[in-house]
This record gives sequence, C-alpha cells and structure tokens, in this order.
Amino acid sequence: MHDQRVERVMRYIRAFVVLALCIAVPVDARAQVATRLAAPNVVEISERLVTSGQPSATALASLKALGFDAVIYLAPATVSDAVRDEPRIVTGQGLVFINLPVQFDAPSARDYETFAALLNGLGPRKVLVHCQINLRASSFVFLYRVLALGDAPRQAYEALSSVWVPHGPWRRLIETELRDHHIDFELL
Repeated sequence: MHDQRVERVMRYIRAFVVLALCIAVPVDARAQVATRLAAPNVVEISERLVTSGQPSATALASLKALGFDAVIYLAPATVSDAVRDEPRIVTGQGLVFINLPVQFDAPSARDYETFAALLNGLGPRKVLVHCQINLRASSFVFLYRVLALGDAPRQAYEALSSVWVPHGPWRRLIETELRDHHIDFELL
C-alpha cells in the first residue's frame, strides 16, 4: 500500500514537472526571440524599448513576430542605406510606423521634444527606435530615459556609451538639455 502511494505521488510530481516545462518553454522561447533583432548596435533598454541601427528588410518583416508594436525611424528616408519600403513593411504587419527625420549634423531640442511626445503617445507598446547605426536613436533614448522617465543619468549613459560617445552637435544638444532640466551629469 505504501509503495502504491509513493508511486502515485511520483506520477503526480512527474506530471507536474512536464506541465511546468511545457508552460515555461514558450515563455523562454519568446524571450529568446525578442533578442534576435538582426540589426547593427541593438540595445535592449527594457522589455518595451529597443534601439538599433538600420534593420534589413528581412529583419523589419519579423518585427511583429518579435513582439514589436511600433517603430520610430529617426533618419531621413533619403539616406543611402534606408530600406525604401520600410513604412509598407512595418505597417503591413499592423505596426505603427513613424519617421521623424533628424538631420545628423543639426539635431535640435525641438527634434528631441517631438520624439519624446511621440514615444509618450505610444504608451505601453513595444517600440523599436532606430536610425542608421544607432547614434540618433541611442542619444534621444538617453535623453528620454533621463528627462521623461527619471532614470539615473549614469545608468542611462551606460546604454548610450555602449554604442558611442556623443560629440559635436549631439554632445552639445545632450549637455544643453540636461542643463536646461537642472540635471547635473557630465558626459565622459
């Protein structure tokens, strides 16, 4: 009788373990898929926010499968490595597509403010913010994290500096925005 109870308990345990694995694998698989965006300089800021350089047309076509709901493209659509059909590829999956063409050599506070308003407007959607090589995107997301979300500048800067150290007009824009918002942080 004791052996039958032990065997029955062991069957329940095995069934529970199998069920737990069946439930856990899809979650784990989704987590792995979310990190497979094929693009240069991919930086996953959070489950909701990712920055990168220009994804290929094939990578753009996989965004819905990767869990994205929206794309903000910060380079002019006329740059040489732009994917000409990007708006069609993205919206064809039911995703939101926004092109905010920021001139690389002349980013402005107005550009950043427009970006922040757009990102805020997307609410809880999972968003890919990209440009050509993730210089515009990483810079604007740094500012957004610090100014809009209240993230610690040093923590936000780690993601930015994993892509580049802003210089020229980008450094000036970031320093001015931080100073205007009374945030004491020195870029390295």
